[in-house]
Amino acid sequence: MLDVHASREGGTASSGSAAEPWTLDDAKKIYNLPFNDLLFRAQSVHRAHFDPNAVQMSRLLSIKTGGCAEDCGYCSQSAHYPTGLKASKLMEVERVIAEARKAREGGATRYCMGAAWRSPKERDMETIVAMVEGVKALGMETCMTLGMLNPAQSARLADAGLDYYNHNIDTSERFYGEVITTRTFADRLETLANVREAGIKVCAGGILGMRETVDDRISMLVTLANLPTAPESVPINMLIPIPGSKLADAPPVDPIDFVRTIALARILMPQSHVRLSAGRTGMSDEIQALCFFAGANSIFVGETLLTADNPGEDHDTALFRRLGLKPMELQPEPAE
Repeated sequence: MLDVHASREGGTASSGSAAEPWTLDDAKKIYNLPFNDLLFRAQSVHRAHFDPNAVQMSRLLSIKTGGCAEDCGYCSQSAHYPTGLKASKLMEVERVIAEARKAREGGATRYCMGAAWRSPKERDMETIVAMVEGVKALGMETCMTLGMLNPAQSARLADAGLDYYNHNIDTSERFYGEVITTRTFADRLETLANVREAGIKVCAGGILGMRETVDDRISMLVTLANLPTAPESVPINMLIPIPGSKLADAPPVDPIDFVRTIALARILMPQSHVRLSAGRTGMSDEIQALCFFAGANSIFVGETLLTADNPGEDHDTALFRRLGLKPMELQPEPAE
């Protein structure tokens, strides 16, 4: 079986990317392995770094919905498209904490909060900080996605105890301008650098099914794997076509291609949590099972992801039971 830079798979997200960066050609060779060989390799890498039967469970809450100034072609919350979604105000801190408490009782260990902004305004930062502090006090990991952050905002969130910041790069640098024109690919990377410099863990992934090529998907993962430190969390989304959006008529992703992408993410980023994110409602149990075998070990639970549907908790519980999977326990922070 082809073995491209197999020794590199010993690298860790915490110690940074491998000394030799991944090349697009290397990644393409891995992606195009015979399917059984690719899955075997991905599962072998996965078992070297994780309990293969444990899945990290997160809950995502929209704390401010709609009215976003960005023109992301996949998004129901963009003000540029007639998607029918009404804008809301920033949610009250007490309600966010109450929802987080319910998520914890349901088995979630990480609570993710998302606001439809280009970037947070200074007047909202005090409320955002209070949300982070309140959820942390429940003993949960915290994650925010608020758009672009500057160094001062990143530092303030770090001081509040924010564990993760989500800022997806969405697709390859080549294809990025076909999806979004109101910010650049470099803007995305700058926010990731600001967050990392502040000491916050990075959650960054992308979306499949936006009319990109397979090479674009591979390039996206190579970009993430070659960051100075690989993201600790890598969400892989399958596009949910939103009526009224730019990508409302995008053709569906081939399920086997989706599994191949999950496997490649696992191989390129051995110690990252690879998350099945949006689009699981369109996946059969069998495809999700293949994704878990290929190295996916994180999901969002609950019936809604921001504004999109998600499999209900009863369905996930039944699927976990069928596959012999268990929720991943929250790992304690290492002692200083």
